[in-house]
Amino acid sequence: MMRQGLVLAALGATLAFVPAAFARPVTVDSPAGQAGRAAITLARQTGASIIIADGAVAQRRVPAFRGRMEGYEAARRLAEAAGGRAVRAGESGWRIVAAPAQPSRRALAPRTQPVIAPSPPPAPPPEPVHIVVTASKRELSLDQYAGQASFVPGADLVFGGVGGTERIMQRLPTLSSTHLGSGRNKLFIRGIADSSFTGPTQATVGQYLGDLRLTYNAPDPDLRLSDMELVEVLEGPQGTLYGSGSMGGIIRMVPNAPELGIAEMSAIVGGALTWHGAAGVDANAVLNLPFLVDDAALRITLDASSQGGYIDKPLLGRDNVNRTEIFGGRATLRYELAPDWTVDLMGVAQFTRAADSQYADREGPSLERSAVVVEGAEADYVQGQFVVSGRIGDVRLRSTTGIVGQDLVEHYDASLPDGPERLFIQANDTSMIANETRAWQPLEGGFGWLAGFSYTHNTTRLTRELEQEAGMDGQILRAATTGVRNRIDEFTIYGEMSAQLREGLVASAGGRLTHARLGGEGEDVPLQFVIALSRVTASRNETVFLPAASLLADVADDTQLYMRYQQGFRPGGLAIEGPLVRRFENDRNATYELGLRHGQPGSSPFELALSLSYSRWQDIQADFIDQSGFPSTANIGDGQVWTASLSAAVEVAPGLRLDAGVIYNDSQVDEPDRELYFSPLGLAGGQFVAPDLGPQFGNVTELSRELVLARLRQVPNIARVAGRAGFDYRTAIDHRLDLTAQGWLGYVGKSRLGIGPELGELQGDYIDSGLTMRVGTPNLGLSLGVTNLTDEVGNRFALGTPFATGREQITPLRPRTVRLGIDLAF
Repeated sequence: MMRQGLVLAALGATLAFVPAAFARPVTVDSPAGQAGRAAITLARQTGASIIIADGAVAQRRVPAFRGRMEGYEAARRLAEAAGGRAVRAGESGWRIVAAPAQPSRRALAPRTQPVIAPSPPPAPPPEPVHIVVTASKRELSLDQYAGQASFVPGADLVFGGVGGTERIMQRLPTLSSTHLGSGRNKLFIRGIADSSFTGPTQATVGQYLGDLRLTYNAPDPDLRLSDMELVEVLEGPQGTLYGSGSMGGIIRMVPNAPELGIAEMSAIVGGALTWHGAAGVDANAVLNLPFLVDDAALRITLDASSQGGYIDKPLLGRDNVNRTEIFGGRATLRYELAPDWTVDLMGVAQFTRAADSQYADREGPSLERSAVVVEGAEADYVQGQFVVSGRIGDVRLRSTTGIVGQDLVEHYDASLPDGPERLFIQANDTSMIANETRAWQPLEGGFGWLAGFSYTHNTTRLTRELEQEAGMDGQILRAATTGVRNRIDEFTIYGEMSAQLREGLVASAGGRLTHARLGGEGEDVPLQFVIALSRVTASRNETVFLPAASLLADVADDTQLYMRYQQGFRPGGLAIEGPLVRRFENDRNATYELGLRHGQPGSSPFELALSLSYSRWQDIQADFIDQSGFPSTANIGDGQVWTASLSAAVEVAPGLRLDAGVIYNDSQVDEPDRELYFSPLGLAGGQFVAPDLGPQFGNVTELSRELVLARLRQVPNIARVAGRAGFDYRTAIDHRLDLTAQGWLGYVGKSRLGIGPELGELQGDYIDSGLTMRVGTPNLGLSLGVTNLTDEVGNRFALGTPFATGREQITPLRPRTVRLGIDLAF
């Protein structure tokens, strides 16, 4: 192994000697691994000659290095991480040698008068750490990116046990969810939210694993966030680079890549106890293996968890009914074709089983549900990726091809008051094939650019059934109701360029041209409606151009002011309404944003980010309850969204960092679709033209009209105010043990469940919290975590089943849960 380290270090010196590139900062990206391989990567990227002459030093583990830096800074950081020191070797070269052992106190006592040697010249000050926004698809450093970007390091995502999307939400107040359950939720960023159900509409947030989107118009699969390098969240719209489904923003998960020439393993095991509920367990394992050849490696991640239930159904005689079990994994094979070219083959799978629903009655005993049926859910997700990455000179290239399959089956209580027990079963089956290929040059030398094309084919089949017991023999009858199939083919070309107009001032502009072919048909449609349906389900084409522009200025040291304009859209489709199928059109938003940013996340003594944005949203797609009591989708009108956000972090003492953030949203449908709202068959059911609002609302008065109208106009699922505060504390207990503690407190304000009087219930207005501590070494640790410290019930989501609108419901927080875990690595 020592010989291999010497060879790797020598190769770093031989392959990377480009003196002309050494004197200027460049963007570097070196994964965690052996110091010898990091020397090769950093030398190649900076143009310096970096040699590790000591084989023991070359074999030492070092973290990832990312950002903009010169060759000197790269060598200095690498030496520091490897426990060595950097010694200049020529005009543009460095040798990393083992640091001399520290003498003992006895040896420090001089026996003779010491000879005073002249002091060495001071080292040049280190370059500041720069965060690279890889989700920009151009590897821009944060101080080159005009927009709000948030980062959650992979180590924080598994601190105290592996979790899913909720780990991101605990850290970012800008992200919210519907909280139906794992594998069933819709996610929202800022004030861009559409609906509460997993229907045919595309989500407003794009989710990506690497460069491949997780879904097209299916819910969040809630993948376990294990073995991640980091998660990036870019506030939207992000239509120019990411296309449809990124109106609110994007979440990009970056998994750790396989490491060549290294065999390693890590594991996390934990057990949890939930107040008023059942116990749970979780386990995770990560394995990195060198493959049969030196230029290949395999990385495998496995996850399993059983989350204890806490909802009781006394009418069924069952307690803690909502246990959820999740099993999944990821495997990635990397092959290095050449020094600058790699091929990755990745497979992902996750299977989620929820034994029952996680909502409760609003009135009545806490954490109880007065249902007499079992409302479980099954969510299956599989994905495969083939990725080719490389560079030709200064131009980077990347092509990603993938296939996705996602199946979701949900059971809802559809029992009528004083009627027989009845289940509504909805199945959402999605398949997607996609490719994206792009070339880019980072912003260096005053100019940078990006150009790419993509193709996506997605098919979604939404079917529904009603199940009830019939006859004295207990026979179960199932009756299919109207379903729908949606197909779309998207062909896209896009590009973006940036130019430095003068020192500290960068302008960017870009555009995306998408041509979409949409089609679909109804399923199990009653015969009398088939002829009328043919006119609705005819195929059609849509062509959309999404422009973007921004201006970024350095206004002070490590402080940027930016302005940007960008658009986003979602294609139309077919939705079910009673026995019919209705067409809904595409919707589109345009956003103007002004922002200020200071510092680098996680490294600057003080960080600040401030943003103010205005979005104009046309033909909003949203869900509602139709006249048959079923969920449906339509364009509800035009609206506007004002959003202001503020976040800050400060290092108040060595090892102690505090952070806080708050977001304010003001969103409404200010130009409702009159036919949808005011016709006798519209959302209000004729309540605006009839003299009686019906038993639910009583007699008509101006006040009641205004109250109903307010329910119709408010954009759903977005709290007007949300905030978070947290801390991160790290200290050494002795020379072997470290203590790490993280805590947070979050508030989610009030919001409405959905569009229309049937979905106008209030939700939110609760506090959530958590605290986790770990004691140990980098390779072995014991952790203790507590969530929902105050054991608050709260109401995260006011919908359990759309068929029980007369019975008020809440989705409570998981009660106080204590988890004890152990992690190890070798």
